[in-house]
Amino acid sequence: MKTSSEYLKEANAVVKRIDVESGIKRHKSGNAVFIDVRDSAEIASTGTIEGSLQIPRGFIEFAADDSTPFHNKALSKDQEIILVCGAGGMAALTGKTMIEMGYKNVKNVGGIGDWIKAEGPIEK
Repeated sequence: MKTSSEYLKEANAVVKRIDVESGIKRHKSGNAVFIDVRDSAEIASTGTIEGSLQIPRGFIEFAADDSTPFHNKALSKDQEIILVCGAGGMAALTGKTMIEMGYKNVKNVGGIGDWIKAEGPIEK
């Protein structure tokens, strides 16, 4: 039986973690899709990365699968996707799922608090 820390260790081994400063540079370039995987209540309380998609962790398999009616057409398997959550754990787990689904360029920028502290672009 696996523990949550084992799942997280596996996810962190396959999903590249980038620092917030690199994430902000990627955001400014406009060439990456940002996804906030927190639930709507958390997003409402802190705001989110400007222009990001809000796809909760529990829904990503449907939004990322182009064979479902729930597929988010903003997602493409070849584009750069950068994930954010509360502290980095859910982003890592989501990234591992997306990589297993065939997404090739998925990164974890960590937690929204670090993004806000670094003065990354936010929308409420």
